Amino acid sequence: MTLTRPPQTPPSPTAQEGILRRQSSRESAARTYARSLPIVPVRARGLTIEGADGRRYLDCLSGAGSLALGHNHPVVLEAIRSVLDSGAPLHVLDLATPVKDAFTSELFGTLPPGLADSARIQFCGPAGTDAVEAALKLVRTATGREGLLAFSGAYHGMTAGALAVSGQGPSVRVGRLPFPQDYRCPFGVGGPTGAHLAARLAESMLDDPRSGVREPAGVIVEPVQGEGGVLPAPDAWLRRMREITRARSIPLIADEVQTGVGRTGAFWAVEHSGVVPDVMVLSKAIGGSLPLAVIVYREELDAWQPGAHAGTFRGNQLAMAAGTATLRYVRENGLAGRAAVLGERMLDRLRRLAREHDCVGEVRGRGLMIGVELVDPEAAPAGRDGDPGPADTWGDGAGGGASGGAGAPLAPSAPAPLPAAPALAAAVQQECLRRGLIVELGGRHSCVVRLLPPLTITDEQAEAVLDRLSDAIAAVSRTAPRLPTPRTPKEAGAASPAARP
Repeated sequence: MTLTRPPQTPPSPTAQEGILRRQSSRESAARTYARSLPIVPVRARGLTIEGADGRRYLDCLSGAGSLALGHNHPVVLEAIRSVLDSGAPLHVLDLATPVKDAFTSELFGTLPPGLADSARIQFCGPAGTDAVEAALKLVRTATGREGLLAFSGAYHGMTAGALAVSGQGPSVRVGRLPFPQDYRCPFGVGGPTGAHLAARLAESMLDDPRSGVREPAGVIVEPVQGEGGVLPAPDAWLRRMREITRARSIPLIADEVQTGVGRTGAFWAVEHSGVVPDVMVLSKAIGGSLPLAVIVYREELDAWQPGAHAGTFRGNQLAMAAGTATLRYVRENGLAGRAAVLGERMLDRLRRLAREHDCVGEVRGRGLMIGVELVDPEAAPAGRDGDPGPADTWGDGAGGGASGGAGAPLAPSAPAPLPAAPALAAAVQQECLRRGLIVELGGRHSCVVRLLPPLTITDEQAEAVLDRLSDAIAAVSRTAPRLPTPRTPKEAGAASPAARP
């Protein structure tokens, strides 16, 4: 019997229209990216995607950050072919294999030394949200406690437990702490003072027997909030949170699903602050574009009984081979350092762009994880709840602190933010697509244009990305009418969260 390949549909606008029409009629209403990015990829390499209509696009979504090396990188393809050609089993549950051993060895070689020296690894289901579930179950088992602390604006996945610790989660078992930021500081001050207040509030809630927050099983944090609007955690704040949790024997969980493998300019984003968490949640790029998710944690937390956490597809051999190749390539070629340098260059240019367009509220990011927040320049500033007047002061009675101590004036470090402009952001996204640039939206009101290019992006490609984004913002800002400004999340609509790969 001779096997033949099915005929390939040649790229054409007609073929694309038919595929999109059938997708719309067959797939669920929960689909996300397909709504704002109506393209049908048929070929891809590196930063470039070719659609069924023959158009080419620069992809700054990168599988929601999964494609550290871009599409179909040769070292990834070779690793996958090697396993396929070897006759090795592709599905082995959690049995030991040479492929898994190579992956674990390479991964452990990249971990922060304070964790790698005595770490344990749990292979989870194939998505990042599965790894978050495992991390939450782990700390609850190890501590015997149930409650958790998470942060406003967080996104940890779409399964029940992961959603509960995300910003929009309603769980009463999860307490919420403010995540520090400058442009929309929850305390109205921004900068080091805002970060200091956020840490001080966390400490107060944990120590106050009437705060309503019981001693938690763990605290989970993203070193850079991605879906929350590309908000890097201040290094000093993250170090302080590590001190607070360590002093109270509370496990600190770092969700590095999107920030890991060089994305932020360090191999792991916690390395910017020097923090060593108790648990790291890893997925996306560690699978080299294929589904893979793990947690790595201190051996003291390994209190599980056999079978306490499992998953049929936790032994994905192709993903482990692709992940090993990706981790090694990023490490050997210094792509984390490259992301730091190129990312800062891109941020500098975008900040210059912000000075030219008053619809750009803030440019922020770390490495090649970049966000541009769009605002309504014609609206009145959103204001800062509790803005201090000239005579207002703040102090904790200790005579010190980021504000200069008791009696020091508490003044905002930046102007009040303008209201979010989600309709403007959506228009910029569509204008980018017309120019052959794929970007995603994030943030509280889906008003942040996000750039997640592969770490292999060249200088020339980076300039092309910024040229197209700049042109799109200029075109929309010239033609956009006064846009409605959301007052509540319900009015704005929920942001489309990135599916955990």
